[in-house]
Amino acid sequence: MTKELRVINPYTEETALTLPMLAPGDVDRVVSSARKAFEGWRWSTSAERRALCERFLDAFDGNRDEIARNISLQMGRPIKHAHNEVNTTLDRARHMIAIAEETLRDEYLPEKPGFVRYIRHEPLGVVLDIAAWNYPLLIAVNVIVPAVLAGNAVIIKHSSRTPLCGRAFVDAFEKAGAPEGLVQDIYADHAVTEGFIRHPGVNYVSFTGSVRGGHEVVQSARDKFMHVGLELGGKDPAYVCADAPFDFTVANTVDGVLYNAGQSCCAVERIYVEQSIYDRFVEAYVAETRRYAVLGDPSTERTTMGPMATRSAPAFLEGQVRDAVARGGRLVVGFDEFVKPATGWFCPPAVVADAPQDCSLMREESFGPVVGILPVANDEEAVRLMNDSPYGLTASVWTADLDRARRIGERIETGTFFMNRCDYLDPALPWTGVKDTGKGASLSHYGLLQLTQLKSMHLRVAMP
Repeated sequence: MTKELRVINPYTEETALTLPMLAPGDVDRVVSSARKAFEGWRWSTSAERRALCERFLDAFDGNRDEIARNISLQMGRPIKHAHNEVNTTLDRARHMIAIAEETLRDEYLPEKPGFVRYIRHEPLGVVLDIAAWNYPLLIAVNVIVPAVLAGNAVIIKHSSRTPLCGRAFVDAFEKAGAPEGLVQDIYADHAVTEGFIRHPGVNYVSFTGSVRGGHEVVQSARDKFMHVGLELGGKDPAYVCADAPFDFTVANTVDGVLYNAGQSCCAVERIYVEQSIYDRFVEAYVAETRRYAVLGDPSTERTTMGPMATRSAPAFLEGQVRDAVARGGRLVVGFDEFVKPATGWFCPPAVVADAPQDCSLMREESFGPVVGILPVANDEEAVRLMNDSPYGLTASVWTADLDRARRIGERIETGTFFMNRCDYLDPALPWTGVKDTGKGASLSHYGLLQLTQLKSMHLRVAMP
């Protein structure tokens, strides 16, 4: 009997759709199809790859309304934010298309008498993209389009919460005229997914998810020399200096915590504030949080915060807040201040001032609309506390002093450092992390190069 994937709408709490899942015996068939497509596509020209991806963009854009509705249906994002994700997905893909030819062209070395020497960037083969649900288009596009541009075939294993997002990429590539099997999606449980990772025909795995999941991917791939890219989340800090643009900083750090109901790998999850403006900042932050949060039906334009995508998330977040208060924190915005809809896995915002550094709220990834705020005496203390984490995805400083920001940023253990910005990816910069956040990079020219294999061409053209 075929196993089924059942997707629950987190707002209605009813079954939204069911899909047939692959059996272990299907792994060879899917990988063989991908390898067949790769063997032809690897010899395509940069112009052919660009043209296919541009046609993909047209097809994807033409289906934007359905794609956005499906995001809200599957994981509860407010519809206006779902449309924003479609727009950003297209923008990221356009950037990667624009830089691909220059990034992947052969690199010729300086002339040496009697020799021609150059470096090729050759495709890896079959790329398995295991994508997460929280930004189901953006996380996927970071790998799919660059992989195709680099000459690879792609198998998308999207989250079981957002399988229709993987299908959206496949449909658009098929409409664009991609070779059969070049971009495929699969619905698979853990055991079957492990079968894909272990398959000798799969050459690269990109995984976005938990630290535990990242370790499992590495263990599954341990018996073969395979490239692996891991993006495993964070506990991203913000440091608000006394000279920060005050109103701008308050509004943007609130958005950095609450956007997408806090379900972002690079959401602001802890805030340190210079002592001299601490009380003023907390007061303004509380007011802005109460103004920002409108919980409700994600299909309506008025809603700014939809339900959590996982049923267990609200209870976990409530536990983090209770722990912070029990350890001496002050609950300045509480869950019960907000009206929750009658159905749905909702978690209202919560803000804990004076949250101790050793509490769960300041150390363990929350992935929800809760945050702790703590005063610091100076930059030295801020740097020490910001680095006191097993993660290192992004960090931000809020100040009017560029030199101060640079000095702080050079000392922070993180993949991306922001000044007066947060919760954002620039496709021209590599998306990477340190410590338990993972390894490898996506986006920028480094993201393209990660999906290739170096080959040195050393040609003697004149005999001695």
